[in-house]
Amino acid sequence: MNRVTSTLLLAISASLTTAHAAAPSTLTKGVLKIGMEGTYAPFTYKDDKGQLTGFDVDIAKAVAAKLGLKPEFVLTEWSGILAGLQANKYDVIVNQVGITAERQKTIGFSAPYAYSSPQIIVKRAGSFSPKTLTDLKGKRVGVGLGSNFEKTLRDAGGINVVTYPGAPEYLADLAAGRLDAAFNDRLLVGYLIQSQNLPVRGAGVIGAPEPVGVALKKSNTGLKAAVDRALLQLKADGTYAKISRKWFGQDVSKP
Repeated sequence: MNRVTSTLLLAISASLTTAHAAAPSTLTKGVLKIGMEGTYAPFTYKDDKGQLTGFDVDIAKAVAAKLGLKPEFVLTEWSGILAGLQANKYDVIVNQVGITAERQKTIGFSAPYAYSSPQIIVKRAGSFSPKTLTDLKGKRVGVGLGSNFEKTLRDAGGINVVTYPGAPEYLADLAAGRLDAAFNDRLLVGYLIQSQNLPVRGAGVIGAPEPVGVALKKSNTGLKAAVDRALLQLKADGTYAKISRKWFGQDVSKP
C-alpha cells in the first residue's frame, strides 16, 4: 500500500469515526420525532386538505433532512407540550418555543432560529387601542395556557388573564366580543391579518424581540450539536431565507 492510499484511508476512517460520534441520538433510529401543536398558524397548522403545514413545519422538515432523519410529527396541545418532551413522546419541539432562563433550567435549546415580539391583539372595529400592558389592567385578555405570553400577563398584574388551549379558541372569543384583547406573537398577528381576514388588528408591541429555538432534552447534547449544525447549513445554503420569505416576506432569523 502506498503512502497516498494509506493517508486517504486514514482520512476516510477518521471522517467516519467523527460522523459516527456526532450522530444524533433519537427515540427511534432513523426518525426525528417532532412535537408541535398543529393549530398555530402560520407556524404549525393543517391546511384545507388536512395536511400539516407552516413555517415551523418547513423548518423541522429541513432540519430533519440535514440530519438524514425521517420527520415524524406528534401533535399535542401547547399546555402539555414541554411535559411531553420530558416524557419522551418526541425528540424535539419545533413550535415557536421561546428561549427563557426559566425553561433553560429543565430543557435544552438549539441556537435561536427565529425572533419576534409579543403583541397585543384587539378587535378591528373597536376603539380600544392599548399600547402597553398597563392599558390591559382590568381587561379580559386571552392567551395560550402555559405560554410565555401568559407569564408576561400574570407578571404585569391586574389583568384578567383567560387561558385557552391554543390561539384559534381565544381569537374566536376576541372576534365575538367575549374578550377585550388577546396576547400573542407579532408574526402571528401579521399573518392573520394578511391571510385569514380575521376581524382583528395588532396594537402595542411589547418588549424587545425574543428568540425561539428547537427545544430538546438537556441530556441530549449530541442532538443539540447536530441541530445547531443543521440550522447553520440551512442559513448558509439559502434554504432558511426561502422558507422565511414564503411565510413572512422577510428574514426572521435576526432580532
